[in-house]
Amino acid sequence: MSVVLDTAAVPCADRAEYWHEAVSHTFIPLDVVLRESAPAPATITSHLVGALQVSLVQAGPQRVERSAALIARGGEDHLTLALQHRGTARLVQDGRQVSLRPGTFAISDAGRPFAKELPEPFVFTAFHWPRSAVGVREEDLRVLTGNAFDAGSGTARLVAAYLECLSRSAGSMEPQLASWLATTALDLLAVLAHERRGRFVPEAPEVALAVLARVKDHILRHLGDPELSPEGIAAAHHVSVRYLHKLFRYEGVTAARWIQRQRLDMCRRDLARPGASRVTVAAVAGRWGFVSASHFSRAFRAAYGVSPREWRAAAGTGCAPGTVRLPQPVTVPGPAAAPSGYGVAV
Repeated sequence: MSVVLDTAAVPCADRAEYWHEAVSHTFIPLDVVLRESAPAPATITSHLVGALQVSLVQAGPQRVERSAALIARGGEDHLTLALQHRGTARLVQDGRQVSLRPGTFAISDAGRPFAKELPEPFVFTAFHWPRSAVGVREEDLRVLTGNAFDAGSGTARLVAAYLECLSRSAGSMEPQLASWLATTALDLLAVLAHERRGRFVPEAPEVALAVLARVKDHILRHLGDPELSPEGIAAAHHVSVRYLHKLFRYEGVTAARWIQRQRLDMCRRDLARPGASRVTVAAVAGRWGFVSASHFSRAFRAAYGVSPREWRAAAGTGCAPGTVRLPQPVTVPGPAAAPSGYGVAV
């Protein structure tokens, strides 16, 4: 569920105070000074995605400061990544000053003083999380804070692209999927920290998770393509098919089986939607990449214990699953120990 804070309905004379409270309530105790004599309307739209709070912030020129006195009031165990979309910003922390423009991001640590100047109207997405959620040492976290990362290249590009996709879907995810995706996002930040410390190891579990996250995103965006295959997926990500199969050992299934699970799950959902009886089973199967209706029916029954038509009929009447042995939902597994044997694919 989204939480929206909007100053549009607040009298102009009261907006500065309202905004100060809104920002501090959404994130951590902060001093906020608006740079406009007549503050323009500003908004914060927030979603909770697993361990991440994802907030789209749009406002006018201002200065934000986190002092030692405010640290004492709480929130010191959190970090915030701000991905700049519009406007510029200047962040100062630990004696370092960095400039942000659209397409860059920086991370601030709420446990140490910092200041941020936003001299013009801006839009950014803030990702806010407890430091314990990232499995890296404190000295590794220090290399992430007070630095500007250009989202145009390298690991920073992957981090920014993943976070942007995550933010766009933040309001519509199922809780289990949201939790898994948030964990992957934090793993990517751990990869970035290791890279900055000069300890980037291709065999590390975090690297495998990063590649696997990209592969899964590709699969989910191309589920309807009947030509989707491990060979094509591997080629699209410049890895070998052998390496791709190693990645999916983390899921406990082959790449082909994981694709089929996602397709079956999307078909199951479509068949249960109101009005599904007006669409043929074959049309639903074709929409999600099944070429053969008979193969789809066999796979559906093997996965769920009922035929697609039985599932659609029961869903339409509101029958409880136990009455006709309807399926347990196919879900994306949560993180587990990554397999050994990862290497650089050629």
